Amino acid sequence: MLRAVAEGRLGVVEALARLRDYPAADLGFARLDTLREARTGVPEVVFGEGKLPEEIVAIARRLHAVHGRVLVTRADDAAVAALRAWRADLRWNRRGRTAVVDDRDAVPGRWSGAVLVVAAGTTDLPVAEEAAETVAFCGSPVRRLTDVGVAGLHRLLAAVPDLHASDVIIAVAGMEGTLPGVVAGLTDRPVIGVPTSVGYGVSAGGWAALHTMLASCSPGLAVVNIDNGFGAGVLAHRMRALKESALPAADHQR
Repeated sequence: MLRAVAEGRLGVVEALARLRDYPAADLGFARLDTLREARTGVPEVVFGEGKLPEEIVAIARRLHAVHGRVLVTRADDAAVAALRAWRADLRWNRRGRTAVVDDRDAVPGRWSGAVLVVAAGTTDLPVAEEAAETVAFCGSPVRRLTDVGVAGLHRLLAAVPDLHASDVIIAVAGMEGTLPGVVAGLTDRPVIGVPTSVGYGVSAGGWAALHTMLASCSPGLAVVNIDNGFGAGVLAHRMRALKESALPAADHQR
């Protein structure tokens, strides 16, 4: 913020207004962690589930005022309608149930060096899309690979070059949850497994997939909670950010 003031990109009055919110903005029904980005590199986001639409908008407006961007996860139709009344340029991912307002310049897309989100099946896409939108919100380029579950292993094997072209892989799967372990056995890239609650009977709402991923013998596989695409997206971005910070300055320009 001080750098933005010194460079003339932020006025003194606006900077003072933002500082009054630190370290937390108290809205009465919520206390927002406005320093989270400074500590962790990723600002606080809005978990929309269980919140009233007007509460979501109030939180989103305040976070956007501080960070210039805001992400809402688990956004239903009512929340999206209220958010669009505030910002018509809202980007809503209907399948992933995410809503984003971001005033930054678009992150340039590229295949090499991106986070690759791999979904076992179409029914896993809501969680996969939440992960992908989170990665993009955090500031990393993201690519998607869809419907490559192990029931048709040839589909995944045909995409092995795409696995190697990424920096980090998020593998999303329900049912028995085999995909992340197989992916981790095919590439040297770090793999984040996301179990989903998709499946019949003994899939038990994602527990079978979670146990499969945790019990995998493939090294280099980390696992997040059931349906936690957001957590996987943040972790993948942080992994990629560590690599970026270690590169020479010239490599950042490419």
